[in-house]
Amino acid sequence: MQTVRSVGVLSFAKVFALIHACFGLLFAPLFLLAGIAASIGNDKSAAILGGTFGIVMALLMPVLYGVMGFIVGAVGALIYNLIAGWIGGIELRLEPSPSLGPGITATYP
Repeated sequence: MQTVRSVGVLSFAKVFALIHACFGLLFAPLFLLAGIAASIGNDKSAAILGGTFGIVMALLMPVLYGVMGFIVGAVGALIYNLIAGWIGGIELRLEPSPSLGPGITATYP
């Protein structure tokens, strides 16, 4: 068994931010649909406000989710490093990768 004693805070935060930005892209169409639904009403000012809100939120969702993912990822990595220092890290069983063919092996950085 191999033990993960600590994780790189910045690298974990960047990966977590990118994952959450992708979630923001997935949820953006929901805000567009909400904006379209809000713009259908009879009240012109509410329709303009609802449509604008839907478009703005659809554009900002990936950015907002990415920023929040970065913050949560950094805090989570710091907490993990602190707890892993006290009680040990997560244990993983790692196996070597199979060769890709005769004389060819996979290399990792």
